[in-house]
Amino acid sequence: MDRVYLDHSATTPLRPEVREAMLPFLGAQFGNPGSLHWFGRQACHALEDAREMVAAFIGAESREIIFTSGGTEANNLALSSISACYAGDAPRLALSAVEHPSVLRVGPVYAERAEIYLNVLPVDAQGRVTPETLRRYVNPNTVLLSLMFGNNETGVLQPVAEAAARCDETGTLYHCDAVQAAGVVPLNVGRLGVHLLTLSAHKIGGPKGVGCLYVNHDVPLEPLIVGGSQERRRRGGTENVAAIAGFAKACELAQHRLEGEAKRLAQLRDRLEQGLLARVKDVRVNSAAAERLPHLLNIAFEGIENERLLLALDEHGVAVSTGPACSSGGADPSHVLLAMGQTHSQARSALRFSLGWTTTPAEIDHVLDVLPPLVENLRR
Repeated sequence: MDRVYLDHSATTPLRPEVREAMLPFLGAQFGNPGSLHWFGRQACHALEDAREMVAAFIGAESREIIFTSGGTEANNLALSSISACYAGDAPRLALSAVEHPSVLRVGPVYAERAEIYLNVLPVDAQGRVTPETLRRYVNPNTVLLSLMFGNNETGVLQPVAEAAARCDETGTLYHCDAVQAAGVVPLNVGRLGVHLLTLSAHKIGGPKGVGCLYVNHDVPLEPLIVGGSQERRRRGGTENVAAIAGFAKACELAQHRLEGEAKRLAQLRDRLEQGLLARVKDVRVNSAAAERLPHLLNIAFEGIENERLLLALDEHGVAVSTGPACSSGGADPSHVLLAMGQTHSQARSALRFSLGWTTTPAEIDHVLDVLPPLVENLRR
């Protein structure tokens, strides 16, 4: 069998239809969308068509979409803008302890710059922020809550509806990182009640280097990148039209295949999970009791350092991960698993299997054949 790729949470292969949608803008339609001549107008039309497609994917208006270089920039933009949004005494920024590093690491930076207090919301043993925690930490002085939709390591779904309701009660802006949920969970910003939402193209079969931040039209925003009038003066810099066109096509494909793909991935994930539990001793599915994204499985192999098992799998043609690619090479164990109350040793024994549009039943069965003897050998 060819190599098996089960690291779709890090990045997904580019869909062929997406590549085709990008090609014209890598050739004859090379214009700058800010130019007034024919070449520029063609690029501008393509840019705005793409904006409408991405907006439709999440039930937004096209004017509420700001194209960025990806999810990290979009998350930074959401947090950096808080200085234009807060009012009242002792303003606070609230983040969950299991957010992506592009939220969790930069939150303190922007809070300090804006002279805003920072609250880090704890999670329970399943990795979930409870409604009680939301009531405790989100109050009228909280200017912004950043709580992701689904966790990028465990797949745990956060209480988005409860968070939105609490923010509505307190007048708090709600930013939701939906990068991992896109394409496998329905996203509609109106129904969700969020004010800002992050997407990234390369998690749904699109190209790397492009994403967006949805910003409700009533929310004030200060640009993170200045220097040009692009994106309605909210993000300077010439737009990457080819990548944005690919992003839009990926959104369109994901929307059309959402229900069927979510069901297919859940079946494959369960097949892998049940197979490992049946064939390997002393394993633990992290967040097993919580509702999870359908394509993610985080499982710990007791007594084995996860990087050793990852490398052994790679030697046998199977690609998985120990956590987010942006944190690879670090000496620290997963901050998500630590926040859930696990020890360093427990956190260092976990692997993340993430499935995607290329994953097949045969690949899952191949992993179930290869992995158990590797675990046995490493334990010996």
